Amino acid sequence: NNAKVAVLGASGGIGQPLSLLLKNSPLVSRLSLYDIAHTPGVAADLSHIETRAHVKGFLGPEQLPECLKGCNVVVIPAGVPRKPGMTRDDLFNTNASIVATLTTACAKHCPEAMICIISNPVNSTIPITSEVFKKHGVYNPNRIFGVTTLDIVRANTFVAELKVGHSNRYWDGLDPARVSVPVIGGHAGKTIIPLISQCTPKVDFPQDQLEKLTGRIQEAGTEVVKAKAGAGSATLSMAYAGARFVFSLVDAMNGKEGVIECAFVRSDETESPYFSTPLLLGKNGIEKNLGIGKISPFEEKMVAEAMSELKASVKKGEEFAKNFK
Repeated sequence: NNAKVAVLGASGGIGQPLSLLLKNSPLVSRLSLYDIAHTPGVAADLSHIETRAHVKGFLGPEQLPECLKGCNVVVIPAGVPRKPGMTRDDLFNTNASIVATLTTACAKHCPEAMICIISNPVNSTIPITSEVFKKHGVYNPNRIFGVTTLDIVRANTFVAELKVGHSNRYWDGLDPARVSVPVIGGHAGKTIIPLISQCTPKVDFPQDQLEKLTGRIQEAGTEVVKAKAGAGSATLSMAYAGARFVFSLVDAMNGKEGVIECAFVRSDETESPYFSTPLLLGKNGIEKNLGIGKISPFEEKMVAEAMSELKASVKKGEEFAKNFK
């Protein structure tokens, strides 16, 4: 229970609530917060909370090496959020540079740490991270994760909502905390593939409802961007999902068995070199890729249709990293 966790981008819309959730956990002993503005204030504020995690804030590039020293897990939500009308890919140029810069520091100062990337577009920022680590000769594909947990959290919630019926009381239907829907593929639009056929407990929907539900899961980020009307993107639910993934990872690193989470990782499961599937986590990161498993014809079609976009996003990330100085 002595995880040393760094949050890079800790003053932002995701970074602040994520840091709060990490500070609240008994699993975390040291919390290093980094950003290019406001981190001393965020750290001072969080440091007053009566939990054991020791919080320290680091400000600006010259303090980044010290922030990363000795960290076991690094979570990166840094970058610009989406505005209405923007796709995740529209963030590419800004966020690609930010991720390349921050992961270069990770490769130098905590090459053994688990790297959890939240910064969009995840379908490109994970290949960027891999290439950066390769460049520094410290690449380990089992330790680099694109956090897609929010897609799973949303799928679980929306499935439960549909099964509640009209009373809108969870105790009459499915408790969302009991629902588990694997979501595979990537983390943008039609590359987000919820495997409703593998949901536990088992659920059935007529095809038209299934298509509508799938579309809602794929476009849920845009739903929030629109509702916030230019004031940001999904930050609170993303912070929750990011913390959920980190806690699962730390549990597994501590020796807990049977910890499974989906994440966007280097993969041989499909023709895309990176793909999200359920992963068995262990002391050294990915212990075993559990693959796609048995899926419905509707889901098979979605996997096939996602391929060209996924491969293009991966290539775009790799090309960027090759030319990044």
